[in-house]
Amino acid sequence: MSFLEVRDLCLDLGEFELSGIGMRAEKGDYLALIGPSGSGKSLLLETVIGFYGLEKGRIFLEGRDITDLPPDKRQISIVYQDHVLFPHMDVFENIAYALRKKLKDKTLIEAEVRQIAGVLGIGELLHRKPSTLSGGEKQRAALARSLVVRPKLLLLDEPFSALDARTREKLRDMLRKAISEYSTTVLHVTHDFEDIWALANRVVVIRKGEVMQEGDPESVFRKPSPDFVAEFLGTNVLKGKVKALEGKLTVLESEGLEIYSADPGKPGEEITVSVRPEEIILARGAVESSARNTLKGRVAGIFKKEHLVVVELRTGNTELKAVITPTSCELLDLEPGSEIYAVFKAANARIIREPEGSRGNCVGNLDGNLDRNLDRNLDGNLGCNCEAKAAAEQG
Repeated sequence: MSFLEVRDLCLDLGEFELSGIGMRAEKGDYLALIGPSGSGKSLLLETVIGFYGLEKGRIFLEGRDITDLPPDKRQISIVYQDHVLFPHMDVFENIAYALRKKLKDKTLIEAEVRQIAGVLGIGELLHRKPSTLSGGEKQRAALARSLVVRPKLLLLDEPFSALDARTREKLRDMLRKAISEYSTTVLHVTHDFEDIWALANRVVVIRKGEVMQEGDPESVFRKPSPDFVAEFLGTNVLKGKVKALEGKLTVLESEGLEIYSADPGKPGEEITVSVRPEEIILARGAVESSARNTLKGRVAGIFKKEHLVVVELRTGNTELKAVITPTSCELLDLEPGSEIYAVFKAANARIIREPEGSRGNCVGNLDGNLDRNLDRNLDGNLGCNCEAKAAAEQG
């Protein structure tokens, strides 16, 4: 049995429904849940922690059936984007809040608080009130409060989405260190692919509550399932037919283009090829290299995406996207209409096929909407939503 198993989860909330969803995570996994807004990612987290009772299905954690346990008995912590901290408590008391219910020794409590505060770089902020903290400092305090109780499972619901890029990068580094030190298994809902590459060893793509694809980041991004997953992940998708085999290479004909792939195919087979934008090299002239694919086209559009530049180009009837640095864009002197060559290796032209067998079926649309449900008593008799959400963040 896996460390975490969600089996045939069914939940009907009237307008929203989860039906037959399954998911697994091994101990120490960092599992990223991605998908469009409204796909049920946050609802799935809130079901795992116990905010909703299931109509069907079971949830197992470390071999124990936790389906019918209340949230505060599951040894699960959750952190939200809005990092709800008690405004009348300093950082030390916020972090120690849940720990005081498990430990009575004040010396041990202080040691645990200072340890996690040191790991997350807020050791000098323990005397401060939340109102005096930056957004990144508040989120570190919320993470510390959730980790200090040493949960078996940590749930993160877009915890970095409200932060600037530099702060997000800093928090990823600190979180990586913290979960390693505390041996924590993580489920992380995110819309930022950088979170995946920096932190996750597993990815689950969800659409309308249905698990569309799962695997390690490399396989999911380089060989996504055709149609929705490939489109959602922003890969270039070329549909065509296998024209011939040349040695160990498969030759694909697509919209008049000839594409070489290192993946196997059969002559006459209708297939789809995925090429990641970052694996395409742009050149103003034809170049000699080991890359088998060189496509001539024209720049259709240029736009910035954070610290990179996305170049849209058209070659024949095919549109491609490539990602380059601002410096490369300047050196290439690109502008709409410029003639350009797109170069990529056969190994980066990945043939993708629909997986055999059916996927789990599940529909949901409740991302990030907790307030209406958290009046439920998570800790005896909590007085307000603010306190209830903060208690939930601490398992």
